Formats: sequence, C-alpha cells, structure tokens
Amino acid sequence: MSPRREWAGGRRAAGSDAIALDPLERALEQSLRPERLADFIGQRELKAQLEVLLEAARGRGETPDHLLFAGPPGLGKTSLAFIIARELGTGVRVTSGPALQRIGDLASLLADLHGGEVLFIDEIHRLPRAVEELLYGAMEDFRVDLVLGKGPGARSVRLDVPRFTLVGATTRVGLISAPLRDRFGYHYRLDYYGDDELVAVVERAARTLSVPIEPDAALEIARRSRGTPRLANRLLRRVRDYAEVRGDGAIDRELALEALDLFGVDVLGLDRVDLEILRVLCVQFPGRPVGLSTLAVAVRENAGTLEEVYEPFLIQRGLIVRTPRGRMPTPRAYVHLGLDAPVEASSGRLE
Repeated sequence: MSPRREWAGGRRAAGSDAIALDPLERALEQSLRPERLADFIGQRELKAQLEVLLEAARGRGETPDHLLFAGPPGLGKTSLAFIIARELGTGVRVTSGPALQRIGDLASLLADLHGGEVLFIDEIHRLPRAVEELLYGAMEDFRVDLVLGKGPGARSVRLDVPRFTLVGATTRVGLISAPLRDRFGYHYRLDYYGDDELVAVVERAARTLSVPIEPDAALEIARRSRGTPRLANRLLRRVRDYAEVRGDGAIDRELALEALDLFGVDVLGLDRVDLEILRVLCVQFPGRPVGLSTLAVAVRENAGTLEEVYEPFLIQRGLIVRTPRGRMPTPRAYVHLGLDAPVEASSGRLE
C-alpha cells in the first residue's frame, strides 16, 4: 500500500491512501480532528513541551527532532502528527509499520520526501528488522546506503534524503528496539483522558457537527468513552443518529442515555467484549487467575487485541489486575456485574 501525503492547508497531493476508507467517513473523521496545537484538548504537559520544541525549531529554521508518541489507540497520536505538520507549515506523509515490509518500500518513500516534511509511521514497532536498520541512517545522517543486485555484480548506492521529521506512534513501546528508540529526540506517553477533558472533546465535536447538546448529555457520553477521544467522537455520532431518528435532533441527557443503552455501552463505558471478559473471570473462574491465552479462547477474541485494546482500560478502571499467574477480577468487577465476590477477592487477597 502506498503512503499518502497530506498538506498543512488540508489539500491532498497526488498519491493513493494507505487505508481504504469511505470518502465521506474519512472526511468526517478529519473534520473532528483539531488542526492546531491550541485546539488540541488534553495532554497539557505534552502540549506545553511541543510548543517549545516547535517554536525553537521554527526560530532556528530547522526541522524538529524526531518524535515518538506511545499510548493506547485513540488518544490523538495521529492527530498530533498532522498538527505538527500544520504548525511547521509543511506536508505530512502517512504510512504504517506493517505497510513497509521491504527495504524498497522505505527507500522509495524516503526518496519522495520533500525537505522539511513530516513522515508519520503508525505502529512503528511492527517494522521488519531490515527496514528498521535502513531507517537508522535516514534518521541520523539523512542518507541511506542501498545494495543493488546480488553476488559479484552487487553494488552499493548512497541515497541522500531531504531533512525531515519522523513522528512514530506505537501502542506497545516495549516492542520497539533500543537502537530505534534512542534515535528519537523526544519521547512521550499519552495518558487516558479525564471526564472533564472528554466533555470538552464532545462539545467541540458537537459544534463541528452542528448538533445541539446539553452539558449533562455531553457528560454522559464522556463517562462512557473509555478515556478515549476517538470513542467519544464515535459515540457522539451514534447518539446524533438516534436523536435525528427518535427525537428532534437535539441531545439531552435522557435521550443520550437511551441511545447509549441501545448501542450497548454501559455506565463505565464497557462494551460486550469487556463485559464478557469480566464474566469469564468472575463466573467461570471465580477466585482463580486466568492466563491470557485461556481468556482469549473463552471470549473468542485475539490475545493481542485483548492485551492491547481491552485489558489496559479494565486495569485503569480497577476492574482486573495482572498477577504472575494470570488475570484476576477485583472486588469492583463483582460489584459491577451484581455478583457476590469470593472471600479471597472481597478481602483484597489477590495473588
């Protein structure tokens, strides 16, 4: 798949998209993203640090250091890459680790860069080792050495790369090799959002979508958004649909509750898979630790998805804990399901 180039002013340059999305859906997603750092909600410490880094780079007329953003999906890593490009007044090239499977994929991408551009690589921890090693030279010296051909006729070619800023995003920073991680001049881990921040996200999105919403309704959507702006925007769009079909288009608290219940999002933001995980831990294996592979089979979900998507939020909400022997529910999980906790759990004796 080819990467795509986006520009600070929002114009699309020639090139195919890395992700095949419906054009209307892509346009809607883009419209809800903040365009400037001042419009980015939450992550106050990160914003303050980026303001300094970008202003210093602009003042010197240089490209900023390479930046690495880590954290769960949906917290704004992609949005930040676009914001950085806009703040610098340059374009952004978008690709992902799984899309760069061969050295030639990365070499052609680097050769097509314009000076000062931002290169955004999502899920950068999934780069193949050979591609990652080629990236080292581009990050440090802005040149790469390629070997063309095989055997006695092979020859080495040096490719000069325009100065660029690499923005890497990962949901699993522990899988990034130390040599790659050390070549980033700036690292930051994004945290889950609080309810107040998510209310601001929902209200901003509602204004963008021209949807009237009451503060209490925005709070209900925020509380069920798993600390994630992407999910807050998605839930708002579903509630908007419900309001247009079952109401007059305006969203109040009662209508928001009806819509969220219809779409299966409970008061803590847990969906069907979250609740199934808790039921397996609390009902099928009460008081016993459960291994990740066993849990994945029980809920019919990929183990990697459980570990990367569902488990961090359940741990953050205090519903499950990791132990050396496996995952166990906390007393709060039993309360949420309306069950009586085993003696070991209710007394806090979790292994």
